[in-house]
Amino acid sequence: MTAGPRRASRGLWGETWRRYMRNPVRVAGAGASLLILVSSLLAPLLAPMRYDLANIAEALQRPSVGHWLGTDAIGRDVLSRLLYGGRTSLEVALTVVALAVVEITTALPALLLAMLLISVLGSGLANLIIALAAVAWIEPCRLMRAQTLALRDREFVEASWGLGATSAHLVWRHILPNALGPLTAVVTLGIARTIFAEASLSFLGLGINDPLPSWGKMVSESVAYLQVYPVLGIAPAVMIAFTVLTLTGVGDGLRDALASSTGSGLG
Repeated sequence: MTAGPRRASRGLWGETWRRYMRNPVRVAGAGASLLILVSSLLAPLLAPMRYDLANIAEALQRPSVGHWLGTDAIGRDVLSRLLYGGRTSLEVALTVVALAVVEITTALPALLLAMLLISVLGSGLANLIIALAAVAWIEPCRLMRAQTLALRDREFVEASWGLGATSAHLVWRHILPNALGPLTAVVTLGIARTIFAEASLSFLGLGINDPLPSWGKMVSESVAYLQVYPVLGIAPAVMIAFTVLTLTGVGDGLRDALASSTGSGLG
């Protein structure tokens, strides 16, 4: 009878941790993985010598006090190369996995991904902000990359590069000002979409907790009283629509103004 409440009080991660720690083989595997990770990250401190230090006279030596795992065909210390090699392998693996996670997040609708995150983190203001922030950065970054790739081949950028301009000068003088218009519009529209997403999540009971009010939560609470007291739901709904529309207008205006001031003709 108490198993259910006890499991619920631990939470998803607490219950997962408890189950994982019950298996000694898994614990040993986790410990070994952690040891490999730490030793690879601390390779500059743990390696007895430089990984690229060659000595033909000591080539293909067997393990000894000077070289715990011996040397390779050109006399480099195998232990040092093993530690640094793990660092490189982990860097490649983590980068590839991170890119794969980004690809997955871009394939999912932002609101659905936010709902999945909230279902794991739990409801509340802090978790709502974390969930929405985790999906809000994707579109601006994607747009900024596309703008940069398009602008770097423009004549004025190539001319500045040919005259000896540095990369920092090109970014601050040419790339960023010309990309700022579309980016500002997207960021402003993103604020509007985030407000709408917060309202949607709160309406579904996945957002703000009582007693903190939210427009979406107010709309959700008014559903049962729409026939007898419609203003209870109309007022927050109008505020959501009005805010989204005004922010959209601000974004479009900023985009046009920035495009005109930079003379880029973008937008």
